[in-house]
Amino acid sequence: MRKVMVVCLAAALLAAACGEGAAPEDGAGTTVGDVLSPAPDAAMLLASDVERSQAEAPADDVMAVAGEDPAFGAALLAALGAGSDANLAVSPLSIRLALAMAYAGAEGETATQMAEVLGYNLPAGRLHAALNALDLAIEDRTGTFPGEGGEERSIEVSISNALWGQAGFPIRQDFLDTLALDYGAGLRVLDFATTAEAARQTINDWVAGETNDRIPELIPAGVLDAQTLLVLTNTVYLLADWALPFDSQATADGAFTRLDGSTATVPLMHQLFSTDYAAGDGWQAVDLPYVGGEVSMLVVVPDEGRFEEIEGEAAGLFGEARAALASADVQLTLPRFEFRTQASLPETLRSLGMVDAFVPGAADFTGISAEGALFISDVIHEVFVSVNEAGTEAAAATAVVMGRGAPPVAVELSVDRPFLFWLYDRATGSVLFMGRVLDPAA
Repeated sequence: MRKVMVVCLAAALLAAACGEGAAPEDGAGTTVGDVLSPAPDAAMLLASDVERSQAEAPADDVMAVAGEDPAFGAALLAALGAGSDANLAVSPLSIRLALAMAYAGAEGETATQMAEVLGYNLPAGRLHAALNALDLAIEDRTGTFPGEGGEERSIEVSISNALWGQAGFPIRQDFLDTLALDYGAGLRVLDFATTAEAARQTINDWVAGETNDRIPELIPAGVLDAQTLLVLTNTVYLLADWALPFDSQATADGAFTRLDGSTATVPLMHQLFSTDYAAGDGWQAVDLPYVGGEVSMLVVVPDEGRFEEIEGEAAGLFGEARAALASADVQLTLPRFEFRTQASLPETLRSLGMVDAFVPGAADFTGISAEGALFISDVIHEVFVSVNEAGTEAAAATAVVMGRGAPPVAVELSVDRPFLFWLYDRATGSVLFMGRVLDPAA
């Protein structure tokens, strides 16, 4: 599903497209040409001629970058969920990938704060190489597999990156090289200065195409304006059949108890099957693999009256529950659910310690452009999750806007109360999506 193409534009083509736009005086970058692109397919792509790396990064590096997903996602979920009774979901992977592209051009205290909040704990070169290897490894989970009765079942995982730049804004060549090498991304030229609304539609159309139209309008009206210079986008899309689908005939309406003790009538799916199960102090967990066995949904159900306590332990709970999983026969009841989360993240990220990147004059992204005027004006994140008898469809998009054993006794688990979930890659532990469901009927 990847649609990001790295194209090397010949010098003559650049000259013709850019008109009289001058190159940066220090020769360290490339000036984005004066071209307005009404649609992604027509967008001029300013890109490095460096091919995307297909090399495997050290396994320890990949596990290190993936291992920061749960803690970062838990911190975001806690901040966004404070004082709220809404269902929530975030994609730690999408946010960390989108901001990693900005981090590639961050310097000084701006880079330090981003690294601390986002869990970028490797030297820059190794970090970007590891994220590239993680991205490619997760996409490699895509495949089609034989199912019962001759019907094929499939899983699709797609990750895409792109940058969108103001015509005439000088971009450093080494920054473009990093984007091409480790993110498979070039920079599409738009004109935010005079046609911000058309530029917004162009970016939203690209996001919609990468997410099977599940996120049709990531960037709301009014977010982009004449001061916008760059927008960095990432999408993560999952469409996966269960390894062991639920029988739709067994689905029936039942009661789901909310945190306040009230109940909602929701469709509850039922299945008795052998899978991985765990129990800990105040919680039960079940691991539900998708076809192919490489991607799963981990569902953790806190005991009645202990949701807030267990949710507060979410940063370590993912690893604790995974470590405790063991095969068991489980009589599972799970609600169908579908919801969407839309959030603007600057305040949340500031509260976590990433401050300077959002402050004009303090933000240091001179690694992107020598002009030194860039700061992050918004980080927009949207997640769509739908879980039913057949499997799961989930989509996430992030936009970083920058301006200037006998028969065994079955364990019974009824997910009839608020719960947490993680959609993750088994081999690396990278969390593609995580969230909480307080009311499946909402």
